[in-house]
Amino acid sequence: MIVYKGGDWWQALRHFHTSAVIRHLLKRVTLVGLYNAVIAIWGLEFHHHMLNISREYFSFLGILLSLLLVFRTNTAYDRYYEGRKVWGQLVSQCRGLAIEFNAVLPRDAIASRRYFAALISNFPFALKGSLRNDMKFEQMEATPDIMERLRSAENVAVTLISVLQESLEQLRQVEIVRDIHLLNFKPHFLGMMSVNGVCERIKATPIPFSYTFFIKAYILIFIGVMPFVLLSTSGYFMIPITMFGAYALLGLEMIGEEIENPFGLDSNDLPLTQLSNKIRVAVHDVLRVELSEQKKALAAVPYSVVH
Repeated sequence: MIVYKGGDWWQALRHFHTSAVIRHLLKRVTLVGLYNAVIAIWGLEFHHHMLNISREYFSFLGILLSLLLVFRTNTAYDRYYEGRKVWGQLVSQCRGLAIEFNAVLPRDAIASRRYFAALISNFPFALKGSLRNDMKFEQMEATPDIMERLRSAENVAVTLISVLQESLEQLRQVEIVRDIHLLNFKPHFLGMMSVNGVCERIKATPIPFSYTFFIKAYILIFIGVMPFVLLSTSGYFMIPITMFGAYALLGLEMIGEEIENPFGLDSNDLPLTQLSNKIRVAVHDVLRVELSEQKKALAAVPYSVVH
């Protein structure tokens, strides 16, 4: 994700090229310009008869296309925003769980506090790895036996919840945690499981192929027809006019395609690594466990592209 200051336009323009989708878009717009240049030279220099399409009909097609693109971008942004909402819920659930452990663990139980701080902090990193199909165990902290169990697990995030509940049960057996306390822990475990399920649903349910294919085909046909409509009245100015139109149409489709899966590594996807590091800092702070300055710095990044 490109992290930026919303009111700083010049700074935003300086980082314009850092977005991969913009670079791909400019390449496609350049191809559209070359195509239009060939049409313009063929029609104006060699005076060949060109296809004549009614402006009214072309405007009608444009209105239909704009409605489709609005629906397309809204659908994609809904998926993006839902992904950000559930990760916001994850931040709250992890903090809440840390608060509950902080309340029941003795102040001098440094090893136990470090143990639970690590386990809770591992969950967002496990969820991130699952969503990106790139599990990075080196970002997690746990005892060797737990790490081996995580490496062999089918679903690392779910296994971490299981380990947390097993550890909580051990605290109950030695009477550090009482039965009444379990009622306070359960909603946080269920909330974390719910976040995991929602994220898996978003990832596993893309926008139907037939719908995205139809919009792409419609945009290509519309851009292909555009120079024939404008050539007779705009001449060579048709080339920049159609390139600007292609920039808007292709840009909206490409941005929608990029953000419909908000958990990837594209420049406009959610910064899951940064969010995971923020959760780790918060959890360690609540449980009063030391965290290195290097790991704290990962939670706050400057204006840049982060994952």
